[in-house]
Amino acid sequence: MFKRFAVRRMRLRDLDRIEEIERASFGSEAYDRNLFAEYYDTCGSLFLVGEYHRSICGYMITCTGGDRAEVISVAVDPARRGTGVASALMESTLRRLRRRHIGRLLLMVSEKNLTARTFYEKFGFQRIRRVPRYYENGDDAWQMSRNV
Repeated sequence: MFKRFAVRRMRLRDLDRIEEIERASFGSEAYDRNLFAEYYDTCGSLFLVGEYHRSICGYMITCTGGDRAEVISVAVDPARRGTGVASALMESTLRRLRRRHIGRLLLMVSEKNLTARTFYEKFGFQRIRRVPRYYENGDDAWQMSRNV
């Protein structure tokens, strides 16, 4: 049985915890604090955190433009993976996008990340195209999309 997570907008005071989760999830390819602050400014209302007992255990950044939105990043504390926090973040994001009348949600995911691709497919994302050498390390990505 999955735990209930609270989902709310990110606050600047959350940056330290978000950085911890980011480093634990992405290692040397982690986003830095300045980039998170920039996303807070540009995508703030869709920069969400998932909490369990007031402890942040994941985040999701989505930015909008016109009638489309793009998932920029999702990460969950390794100790909380598989508990439903990523699903709670995705469900909350989709509700918020529907209220804004956003029609399409896009994202990029590493071709090698089967866990993430399976997660997105569970939410109805479909592969659109393969993007060779999308990541700095040379890995390919899939662009995925779904109607909101």
